[in-house]
Amino acid sequence: MTLQETLPTRAPEPPERAAVPPASAAAAGHGGSRGPARTIRRVLCVVPLLLVTVAAVRHRSVLAEGFAHLSTARWPWLLAAAGATCLTWVAAACTRQGAVLPRLPARRLLATQFAAGAANHLLPTGLGASAVNLRFMTVCGLSLSRASAGLALYLLAEAAGRVALLGVLLVAFPGALRLHVLLPAGAFGPLLLGLAGVAALAAGALVCVRRLRTAAYSFLRTALGEARSVHTRPARALALWGGALAFPALQATALVLVGLSLGLRVPPAHMALAYLAATVAVALVPTPGGLGSVEAALIVALVAAGGAPPVATAVVLAFRVITVWLPLLPGALTLAALVRLKVI
Repeated sequence: MTLQETLPTRAPEPPERAAVPPASAAAAGHGGSRGPARTIRRVLCVVPLLLVTVAAVRHRSVLAEGFAHLSTARWPWLLAAAGATCLTWVAAACTRQGAVLPRLPARRLLATQFAAGAANHLLPTGLGASAVNLRFMTVCGLSLSRASAGLALYLLAEAAGRVALLGVLLVAFPGALRLHVLLPAGAFGPLLLGLAGVAALAAGALVCVRRLRTAAYSFLRTALGEARSVHTRPARALALWGGALAFPALQATALVLVGLSLGLRVPPAHMALAYLAATVAVALVPTPGGLGSVEAALIVALVAAGGAPPVATAVVLAFRVITVWLPLLPGALTLAALVRLKVI
């Protein structure tokens, strides 16, 4: 036996392959978009914190004055106001679930409402919360059209619940508030003309632009179908309208509790009426984030309800600190965590 026969044979080596740089290999497969997507997600995690810092710096005088008023308030009422504020996120989660037929994960839904509250105060009114919830529903498996229909139904129910509560209180206490003081003198005519102009432009665009008309018709058909489906399920309908009524009621309750803590000499029902009237008036003339306009409208409404201007100002500043500024940083951190965990 020869020496060559005794040596173990080796399998033939595969042909040499050209070395592929890691970046090229990632770009060749599904990982090509993983790098940029990861970078974008990291940036989105930091953006809420930067916006909180900017907002706090811009409104530092309001924050300082609001915290100063909190130090002179009666703490049991303030703790109750904080509890009512926490319940508003539960009410919002119930309304969101009631607006769509598929079941959403409850814990993530509640966390999303907390984060959406922060986003809503950092971006133009309503845009932040709507974007967060729309993204959350699509991640949960809803199509964009069904998620948009659910979002529209939520907004409609929330507005209807707020206006319904305002109407009930106006009927029950007709002389409690002079609504005309919530807007500057002579603003009703231009406001109505502006709303009529916007409606006319929207109608003209729908009539003239065929593609827009087709998209609007498709969305309306989907939204009506979703609304009918939701209302065939009693649990969904109860969550939708119960949450839509509970949300503004809890917000008004928080203002009443802050007013009681600072000794505002206005009946609680009148304070609740002032809050609902002011928020409805501000919704007609929205400003970015609602910061500034809400405070001004609330102060005017409380004064119109019979409160002393200095105390009314203190109540509004303390109320906004509890409902907006204290949850803002933890809400932004929650938003960043949800983005990082790909919940939204």
